[in-house]
Amino acid sequence: MSLKKHVIDLKVVSRVALGDRFVLLKCTDSVAQLPPMMPGQFAQLRVDGSKETFLRRPISINYVDTKTNQIWFLIQLVGSGSRALGRLNEGDTLNALLPLGNGFSMPVSASQKHLLVGGGVGTAPMLYMGAQMALMGMRPTFLLGARTKDMLLQIEEFERVGDVYVTTEDGSAGEKGFVTQHSILQKQKFDRISVCGPSPMMKAVARVAREKGIPCEVSLENMMACGLGACLCCVEKTVKGNVCVCTEGPVFDIKELTWE
Repeated sequence: MSLKKHVIDLKVVSRVALGDRFVLLKCTDSVAQLPPMMPGQFAQLRVDGSKETFLRRPISINYVDTKTNQIWFLIQLVGSGSRALGRLNEGDTLNALLPLGNGFSMPVSASQKHLLVGGGVGTAPMLYMGAQMALMGMRPTFLLGARTKDMLLQIEEFERVGDVYVTTEDGSAGEKGFVTQHSILQKQKFDRISVCGPSPMMKAVARVAREKGIPCEVSLENMMACGLGACLCCVEKTVKGNVCVCTEGPVFDIKELTWE
């Protein structure tokens, strides 16, 4: 389901540095109520004050709080554009085009056992999805992976809305290894899996889901420029042909993809 797109001047109400590689921006619309948004959708954020960046940057919607009229963006500082966004401070303006793309399928019943898997900054959309599931009376299960303990993000926020399991590649937190090696996948049965993170991780989870016969959706992180399907730089091959991830996704059922 696609929702009406808006161009909004957001006001930064809080900037939180999460280590030296991530920044959490909490923003609000001081003029009107934020529009409806679905977990898994994203925004195209305008980058101001950078001579090297001319295009907007696609950033997942991390969380939406309708009570405070806030939207959160988790920014990974990797290039000039994201670093410019990460330098924004309280009171600054952030222009956003949102919501874009199609989000995750939400559970139809509170009795469903749903596993939300996130790796690295790909954990961002899982927080909003888990929070929405909690409002439905569900207790989602999160499986979060990172290279080291220091790269695990927003763990306390996740623990507020669901049960959290962790893997780190060096064993500094949770179980050592990759998310697909976590014992929770053997100990519990799940009705559905939703995933966002690095492509190798998502493909590995997709293989596990196929082997177990569990419906699974993944959120692709193809390079995007326009976010509207015009530039064709985020094309992904599917069973129906090539499609733009920004408009047909970013969320896809793994049965639609040609990964195997």
